[in-house]
Amino acid sequence: MTALVVRPISASQHLAYVAGRPSVSFLQLPSWAAVKAEWEHESLGWFDDDRLVGAGLVLLRKVPGVRRYLAYLPEGPDLDWLGSEGSLADRLTPMVEHLRARGAFAVKMGPAVPLRRWHSDTLKAAVADEAVTRLRDVPADWTDDRALALAGQLTQAGWSQQADTGAGFGDVQPRYVFQLPLAGRTLDEVFAGFNQLWRRNVRKAEKAGVEVSLGTYDDLPAFHEVYVQTAHRDGFTPRGLAYFQRMWRAMSGEDPLRLKLFLARHDGRVHAATTLVTVGDHAWYSYGASTTEGRDLRPSNAVQWAMIQDAHASGCSVYDLRGISDTLDQSDPLFGLIGFKLGTGGQAQEYVGEWDLTLRPMLARAVTAYLSRRS
Repeated sequence: MTALVVRPISASQHLAYVAGRPSVSFLQLPSWAAVKAEWEHESLGWFDDDRLVGAGLVLLRKVPGVRRYLAYLPEGPDLDWLGSEGSLADRLTPMVEHLRARGAFAVKMGPAVPLRRWHSDTLKAAVADEAVTRLRDVPADWTDDRALALAGQLTQAGWSQQADTGAGFGDVQPRYVFQLPLAGRTLDEVFAGFNQLWRRNVRKAEKAGVEVSLGTYDDLPAFHEVYVQTAHRDGFTPRGLAYFQRMWRAMSGEDPLRLKLFLARHDGRVHAATTLVTVGDHAWYSYGASTTEGRDLRPSNAVQWAMIQDAHASGCSVYDLRGISDTLDQSDPLFGLIGFKLGTGGQAQEYVGEWDLTLRPMLARAVTAYLSRRS
């Protein structure tokens, strides 16, 4: 392999590259730059001679008062991370030098490279064992030694990872996710893989008259109303309606099937609402909300089942329920992240995580101190 060249590419070039891949993270799409309007952005291409062999969306957060940036590639870039041709330096050095010249004082990236997986039965046994409290302490059913080697190579090259907060949340994007495999399975087989409670709740919603339908841009206020209720109940700060409207315009403008809104209604009232993002053969449950008073109708199970059916009909190989904590302690409030999703019969997956490289240490320390004072 000749030395790779990294240079900016257009949104159309970037999308053409994505179209030739089985899937890439939706956080690496040109449309995501429009969603994150408070950041500057750039699409980068990795070229082997004139052949585009990799791409990444870089979000650039400007430091107040100076032309210096934090460069962030969420769940990217999309490269042949585990390929045998060329070294890690061949892939990363051209990117780092380009971003340094662009004014970056630090680079954060999150290679979407799976490291470990735990199957449903393994997880259930671990949850039942009171002596086991962390997912990381459970022997994995599958480990990619090449991904382990990649983590070692990144460390040797000067990249580092943020310290874990104690809940598996050391990264901005989740290192641990929960996924439901769909490839080679019928919908009946997928449904049969649900645990008894999930199957019962889906049927209960159907018998109660819960109806799930696809929404449009005009239904976003109804989604947002339930989302705000969920935020107040669960103690997080909700995003404004304008954020979701911007997401809809950007992602649907890129591909009319990219983003879908699902609404679960009973007697005309929305009791659960979710968004589904699809890129290639991968579908993600990205945002979800539900009312407290409608909980007994099990609208959340109904809307999840509708999204799973949609992903299956679209030919997706995986339905991704996104982030989980690595806690397996049922008394921990964060256990609910995995507890609900485990009912689908899917699997937990760990990625190699997010990595940081400091290019200008003094500025990086000053920015860190500034952000600490603001928080």
